[in-house]
Amino acid sequence: MKGSAEANPASGRFDLTQARAGRPAIMAVINRTTDSFYESASTAEEAIAAVGEAVAAGADIVDIGGVRAGRGREISVAEEIDRVCPVIEAVAQSHPGVLISVDTWRHEVAEAACAAGSGLLNDTWAGVDPRLAEVAAAHDVGIVCSHTGGLDPRTDAHRNRYGLHSGEVVDRTMAGVMALAAAARTAGVAAEKIIIDPTPDFGKNTFQSLRLLRELERFVGTGFPVLLAISRKDFIGEAIGEAGPGERLNGTVAATALAVAKGAAMIRTHDVAATAEAIAVTLAISGEASPRHAVRGLR
Repeated sequence: MKGSAEANPASGRFDLTQARAGRPAIMAVINRTTDSFYESASTAEEAIAAVGEAVAAGADIVDIGGVRAGRGREISVAEEIDRVCPVIEAVAQSHPGVLISVDTWRHEVAEAACAAGSGLLNDTWAGVDPRLAEVAAAHDVGIVCSHTGGLDPRTDAHRNRYGLHSGEVVDRTMAGVMALAAAARTAGVAAEKIIIDPTPDFGKNTFQSLRLLRELERFVGTGFPVLLAISRKDFIGEAIGEAGPGERLNGTVAATALAVAKGAAMIRTHDVAATAEAIAVTLAISGEASPRHAVRGLR
């Protein structure tokens, strides 16, 4: 199955400018960890195999992370580098058409990852290390500007300041990602290499995460490509009922279709094949893409 967007014909590698509303890219989650909330690859070999499966299913980007987002044992900078960089190097060799992202908040890891072949820094902790943007500028790679409501890395939000149903969360999230985008520009990152991520569940309760998706057009309207990292997250499980991560695929597909219809340019997912199909159907309905095999009633 082909990916949702096209590789840069000049370089052969997927280019960030190809990800846009109406032509969203698929970013596959590759957890080079032992304790992630849903799927982990405890060895480099398992992570490399997972990349191969994701690319075959239609991934344009692979997002390789070495540290669980939630609470867990301390992972040093050196250990994080040891987890992700051999995988990045191997993927750069075996899948030259795929853009490699590294999920990290540490500039030391970002520096090593860029040297290994990463072309995107997925800063899921909202600029807690401002030097990350400097690394992106120095290596001319992309950066994701996220929003966590001021959380320290790997901490959970309890009774945050926005109120149970408050629309303030949208204003505050917008201000946060735009401030980080401005900081990245000041550091020297090209505007076309900046992506914004409202970051549902990080520093938000379920009502607030749902509100962000409801008003996603506001983020799309900034002109920056919008990344949605919603795969099997808690707000989806709570919208369904008491559904654990393994029971959240159908809900994730529904949220993905809504996000694509509202203009998301990039979808981060554990389930590439299901995501590719959801995108194909959504874009066929909207008229932004043609059915891939339309013969019914025509012969």
